Amino acid sequence: MRIARFTDGSEPGFGVVEGSVEDGTAEIAGIAPHPFGPFAFTGVRRPLADVRLLAPVLPSKVLCVGKNYADHVREMGGGREMGGGREMGGGQAMGGESAPARPILFLKPSTSVAGPGDPIALPADSERVDFEGELAVVIGRLCRDVPVQRALSVVLGYTCANDVTARDQQAQDGQWTRAKGHDTFCPIGPWIETDLDPSDLALRTTLDGDLRQNSRTKLLLRDVAALVAHMSAAMTLLPGDVLLTGTPGGVGPMVPGQTVAVTIEGIGTLTNPVVSR
Repeated sequence: MRIARFTDGSEPGFGVVEGSVEDGTAEIAGIAPHPFGPFAFTGVRRPLADVRLLAPVLPSKVLCVGKNYADHVREMGGGREMGGGREMGGGQAMGGESAPARPILFLKPSTSVAGPGDPIALPADSERVDFEGELAVVIGRLCRDVPVQRALSVVLGYTCANDVTARDQQAQDGQWTRAKGHDTFCPIGPWIETDLDPSDLALRTTLDGDLRQNSRTKLLLRDVAALVAHMSAAMTLLPGDVLLTGTPGGVGPMVPGQTVAVTIEGIGTLTNPVVSR
């Protein structure tokens, strides 16, 4: 099931996307009250092309993990600067680089969330802002201290995400809050796919149509279940919270006028234009 948030000019609501997006016959059927429990169809039905898709959830928090693909660890120098940026964390050696002994967690504020088609606004005080395509996990119910064996049972579904990062600010600050927390720095969408096995999905990011990231989720150093368990041991997860699973190698800068797209097998494509703020 594909669950989206949308507006047709009235108040935003949730809906189920039905039919084929590829051939233009898809429709969205409204549901109420929300997808985090029992819901009913409202009778509202619109062609998907006639509505505006919004960020599929408004999370209380976006909880992220750094350095979760080996090729991204290597391209970022295992903690050394690369093109004005820095990834941090210590741990075991991997190909001569440093891989974290434990997941590196950080938060993006809820105000960083943007939806499909929304512009990514680059701040004037940054000289390099990078795209980072990622698989996002949407939590379906309140949970804490979830064991790995039951971790997927608290997941509502999966969507595409872009962990946009001001790379120079990341290096300047020595931590990641400002660099990853600007408004519009967490596009998610286009919808939540609830019927999906996240263990081996193709993930691709393009910039103006040029392929920049090309990987699979089977290459995650820590898979979805392990991340949900680890994150829920640190803090309570609420329905609608979003967990970003890390980005593969191939990250790079964006400039105003470009368009970035993150495509994940079984979900769809999240596309955002890049503008100056």
